[in-house]
Amino acid sequence: MPLRLALKVDVDTDRGTRVGVPNLVADCQDFAAPASFLFSLGPDQTGRAITRVFRPGFFQKVSRTSVVQLYGLRTLLNGTLLPAPHIGRRNAAAMRAVRDAGFEVGIHAYNHYRWQDHVQTMSLDAVRAEFIAARAEFLRIFGHEARTAGAAGWQSNARSRQVYDEAGLRYASDTRGGPAFFPRVDGQVFQTLEIPSTLPTFDELMGRPEYPDDRIVPHFLSLLRADQPNVFTLHAEIEGMGRRHLFRALLAACQQAGVEFIRLDHLADELLANRAAIPVRDQVMGTVDGRSGLVAVPAEPGGPPRGPAISGRSG
Repeated sequence: MPLRLALKVDVDTDRGTRVGVPNLVADCQDFAAPASFLFSLGPDQTGRAITRVFRPGFFQKVSRTSVVQLYGLRTLLNGTLLPAPHIGRRNAAAMRAVRDAGFEVGIHAYNHYRWQDHVQTMSLDAVRAEFIAARAEFLRIFGHEARTAGAAGWQSNARSRQVYDEAGLRYASDTRGGPAFFPRVDGQVFQTLEIPSTLPTFDELMGRPEYPDDRIVPHFLSLLRADQPNVFTLHAEIEGMGRRHLFRALLAACQQAGVEFIRLDHLADELLANRAAIPVRDQVMGTVDGRSGLVAVPAEPGGPPRGPAISGRSG
């Protein structure tokens, strides 16, 4: 079975939409690599994420990934010392250009900061209102409803899953690790197919002594599996800007190795053609090597309710 890789692009910020997204479109076109772009559609309040300083591992990540260099000082002040630009209103033409270039488009969030930092404590009505706002902005920009979403910061729960089902999404990509499944949360099974990200992100490896830049691409290739599709989440603000050279190197290496690229919606169609074969798995919160805080993960069969979903280490 050939190695297959799906590229999922999370777009978090106004600057990432303006600068990183067109760069990634050009790079993917250069290597004939399809990708799925998931947009943040409302106000860019990235500066408010400073509250994450209280999470274990946050300072370590900031120090090794050069956050200011990657995101830019202006972005890191949005929503605090500077007004929060409305991403959808400022960048509708740039977003439509992605779709018109033949890429899949979907929802990452309305307010990225609010979803990533607060969805776990929001009521069902609040989660529903947040996602309805994203759907409305997506509809305004693209002229049709979104068919997919990928949660900001891999933050997902029973309330967000219910809202996805209400929206009639074809599939989602909210979790880390393992093959596709139908999620069960707190005993309730949801109908929106989940396709997890299976690979570490660049920012989970960058700056670690065991992963200098010249080791990152070979390491990624070593993690690709032939027994299931591989899903790589990249960020417009990282691979599309400060680490663009690494992303292009990864595309070139994949091309040379004969890796087949597949769009996530096409993968979802393949899977849903045999819906009865898709397993139901419990969705819990767990840790990911190199990332601070907890993210949504599929529970290990017969394992503990919390645990690592994915590791940046091979072997």
